[in-house]
This record gives sequence, C-alpha cells and structure tokens, in this order.
Amino acid sequence: MDYEKYQTLLFDKNDRVLTVKLNRPDKLNAIDGDMHIELSQVFEEINRDRSVDIVILTGAGRAFCAGGDADWLQELIDDPWGWETLSEEGKRTMLSILDCRQPVIAKVNGAAAGLGATLALYCDVIMAADTARIGDPHVKVGLTAGDGGSGIWPYLIGFARAREFLYTGEMLTAERAADMGLINRCVPADDLDQVVEDFANELANGAIRAIQWTKQAVNSPLKQIVSANLDYSLSLESKSNITEDHQEGINALREKRKPVFKGKYNPGGGFK
Repeated sequence: MDYEKYQTLLFDKNDRVLTVKLNRPDKLNAIDGDMHIELSQVFEEINRDRSVDIVILTGAGRAFCAGGDADWLQELIDDPWGWETLSEEGKRTMLSILDCRQPVIAKVNGAAAGLGATLALYCDVIMAADTARIGDPHVKVGLTAGDGGSGIWPYLIGFARAREFLYTGEMLTAERAADMGLINRCVPADDLDQVVEDFANELANGAIRAIQWTKQAVNSPLKQIVSANLDYSLSLESKSNITEDHQEGINALREKRKPVFKGKYNPGGGFK
C-alpha cells in the first residue's frame, strides 16, 4: 500500500501493527481540508492491506486532535457549498473505521475535542493518558454536533448523559470518561505507549480472524444506527454552519474570548 502519498498522516509499521499518526502538531492536529480528505480514504486503504492486522490511531506532539481547524471552519462559512463534499467525506470516515476489518485502537495522548473526540470514539478500543481530556464542544462554536458525535455518545454512555455533554460541550478528564464507560482505560501518561503496544501485540498474537470477525459482529448494529444518524445530523450541522452564532463562535475562538450568541432567525425565515 502506498502510505507515502499522505501529507497529513504519518505511518509506522511494526510487524503486523500499523500506527497512524495525525500530523499537524503545531496546530494540535486540528483537522483541515487536506486531513479531512485523507481521513476519508485511509481506513479503506488499510482495510485492503493484508499485511496489517491491528491499527493504532494517535496524534503527533502533545494532542490527539483539537477538532476542526479555525481557518478551515471559516472557509466553510465563506463557501457553504463545501458542506456537500464535507458531509460525504465525514460519513465515509466514520463508517470506514467501523468497517475496517482490523481492530482500531485510539491512543489518546492529549486533548481530543469535537471531530477529534468523534474519531477516537469510533475506534474499537480507546486508551487515554491521564493528562488527556475528551469532549465534543461543537455547540461552543455554534455548530450542531453532527459529525457522528450525536450517534456515538448515546450508544456508549446512554442518552441522558450524552445529552448533558453534547448540549454543554464540556471537556471531560480521561479518568472521568473511563469511569462512565466513554473510553476503555485511563493510564498514566508515561505508561500510555507501552500499555497500547502491549494490548496491540496481545490482539495481533491472538486468533486474529476470530477477533476481526467479532469486530464485524459487534459493529453491525452500531453501523445501522450511526449510518442513519450521520445523514440527518450532518444536514443539521450544515444548517448551523450558516448561522450568525457559528460565525460568532469562530470569531471568539480566534480572539480568545467568550462568544456572545443570539440564536436569531433572519427575516426570510432561515437561520442566521
């Protein structure tokens, strides 16, 4: 497989374990247009790679993924027609993680926010450093939690708690996330690499076909739920993209201040 063509992802293969690293460390691995495209392609390619049995997904530097890059989000406000392609890519990314025959382990080495949290939560096993935080703060920048978060959070922790955290955008400590079952394990940061490596090798040395087919069985009902959810939630996120609240959220993010949301309709009946 030609992994060298990817510009925003790094790859490291150790025997039959492939590590995929989000590689924009100067931006806390925030996702831009190029990374969004590559994420929609990479798991389909890995699925075809018969030399790989286990995948580890992590981030370069001190973060896992800070969510959407502010400049890219502004581009989508300025050109909302880009949401059609974006929605197709987003759905393809999440479903390809679930469809990928290899178990995917999220090694959450730092903050996982918004789309970064969604990426982690769609993985089969999520292990996080005790210094990491995870959450979906879409609403804090005036966006609907439509990239898959509204489908996966209720599935993992129930509707009541999912509503609380998706409505507020609260960032959770890794310890709290593990305690409620949102992620699998919270481990000391200095031990994270070794814990993930040991677990990946345990799976790789197991009855790998049985493990992979078990993944397919476990994910079968989840795929039905999130596939329907993604179509609807992404359409709602595209609506929120053209509101004044979202522009205010991006302005506030760039200016490092608290946003002032108004939630008004425009005179023509649409959102502003």
